[in-house]
Amino acid sequence: MNPSKRFALVAGETSGDLLAGLLLGGVRQRWPDLHSFGIGGPQMVAQGFDPWWPSEKLAVRGYVEVLRHYREIVGIRAELQQLLLTSTRPDVFIGVDAPDFNLDLEANLKAGGIRTVHFVCPSIWAWRADRVDKIRRSADHVLCIFPFEPELLAGHGIAATYVGHPLANVIPMEPDRAAARAQLGLREEDAVVAILPGSRASEVQYLVARFFEAAVRLRRERPGIRFVVPAVPALRERIEAAARAAGLDGALTVIPGQSHTALAACDVTLIASGTATLEAALFKRPMVIAYNMNWLSWQIMRRKQLQPWVGLPNILCGEFVVPELLQDAATPQALSRAVLDWLDAPAKIASLQQRFTELHHTLRRDTAQLATDAIEQVLEG
Repeated sequence: MNPSKRFALVAGETSGDLLAGLLLGGVRQRWPDLHSFGIGGPQMVAQGFDPWWPSEKLAVRGYVEVLRHYREIVGIRAELQQLLLTSTRPDVFIGVDAPDFNLDLEANLKAGGIRTVHFVCPSIWAWRADRVDKIRRSADHVLCIFPFEPELLAGHGIAATYVGHPLANVIPMEPDRAAARAQLGLREEDAVVAILPGSRASEVQYLVARFFEAAVRLRRERPGIRFVVPAVPALRERIEAAARAAGLDGALTVIPGQSHTALAACDVTLIASGTATLEAALFKRPMVIAYNMNWLSWQIMRRKQLQPWVGLPNILCGEFVVPELLQDAATPQALSRAVLDWLDAPAKIASLQQRFTELHHTLRRDTAQLATDAIEQVLEG
């Protein structure tokens, strides 16, 4: 029997909570008496995690937006670090994504003798090549979700393991669209657009009005079109208010969470750039990727961009297989036109679905076991 273990984890937003929940499910198979604690959300709690703070506290994106919450976030990190280095020392600390928060914390914990693992390689190949040295200082091991990352990290002296993407095992290779539509009260013959404006308050602030105005334009072109909008509980009221203000009450349904059901049910999705775009690709759905943020944050981020793509499906395919409309280009008119272009192109959709099926096979691995094996090696090292 494996002795009980104490794992500290930090997952900073909805996507991190999902990844960490999947990871914990596998880790608990190896260590049934595992005690896990730190910062997390409902998916982690469902696996027995003790959340000292909710993951929503860290769900802030953009340089200017982070500055507004800087004092609170730094205070949480300092308090967590003190607890982990003194009264509640874990066997290992696992930082799940959230590199701006986790890497500095990991570096200090590692210096204090605590083993550290970082789950999800920071996108040094896309945005932040300058993070390589920080990763080396911070993580004893990196769990990579994309196949090209371990070799890249090895070139910088960083130990890493490709574990596949956990979502590739959760999302079926052939999603059941009919069942998803029945669950959401949608007819088989309906034209359905899933609108995913993001899981952060700042994303909803900058995107939801554009997305809903695009929906109004789409409804003028296709009067029978239906819209479904998954919303995290904390943002549902704001999203529903925006839908009413746009006059979409009859054609749009806001649902609590259930983003996977919405993606399975839809014909096309209008979606904020982020992890959800990879989920849409695994559901084999055509999409229009959009993003808009504070102007200063955008200027800073744009200068750090290393590739022509922002959306994960395009990055992984190495070309623009789906459109990206970013910042000033993300106008309601352009968004609605891009969605209509998909609805009117069944042959193009079929080709895209084949591309996404190949991607799905590449990312599907026994993530939980591979990650647990790597963590066990770190513990024995």
